[in-house]
Amino acid sequence: MRQLQDKVKIFCEDHNLSTSAEVRLIDLVSELGELAKEILLNSDYGKKTIDLSEHIEEEVGDIIFSLVALSNSFNIDMEASLDRVMKKYELRAHNGSIGSSSNE
Repeated sequence: MRQLQDKVKIFCEDHNLSTSAEVRLIDLVSELGELAKEILLNSDYGKKTIDLSEHIEEEVGDIIFSLVALSNSFNIDMEASLDRVMKKYELRAHNGSIGSSSNE
């Protein structure tokens, strides 16, 4: 993941796309909304099975870019962060429930 984070960092630097973490978060939420809309349209609002489309793939790519850029703005090592979360989920699974608990 470090290579991915470096790739996005360099792209943002090369294209003067530096901005605040707040703007990065809003962008990420916006991209999630665009994916949700694409899935709703693709499924005819839940009336049919979703067919993978180029638009869905592109929206997922936009989300990845936005998430990586947000992580970079906080200097978060995404792989280390994911490893910590996977350990948390593993413990939850071992205890019988993957869902969120009230103490986390």
